[in-house]
Amino acid sequence: MSDPVKLNPALAAYRQALQRAQPQADGAVVPTFGAVLEQTLSEAVQAGRRGEAVATTALTGRAGLQEVVEAVNAAEVTLQTVVAVRDRVIAAYQEILRMPI
Repeated sequence: MSDPVKLNPALAAYRQALQRAQPQADGAVVPTFGAVLEQTLSEAVQAGRRGEAVATTALTGRAGLQEVVEAVNAAEVTLQTVVAVRDRVIAAYQEILRMPI
């Protein structure tokens, strides 16, 4: 049977985020929230650029339809993940604003 991570880019993204969030047993420094967010955003930009590049390659006839669909789907899932994180950050900020001082 196929590896489910290869079939589902969202699952791969969640697995990577989980691995980054787990404390390191060897005493290594765990990245800060800002570093994780920055890396995730750069990965989202790269996924979008890869989707655009594959679509351009398909226009010249050097890429198949399946490659285009996979690249665009990966970019879409990554964008949905970024939007979901943004929404959660905004909701947390609004909740903090509602707290009494």
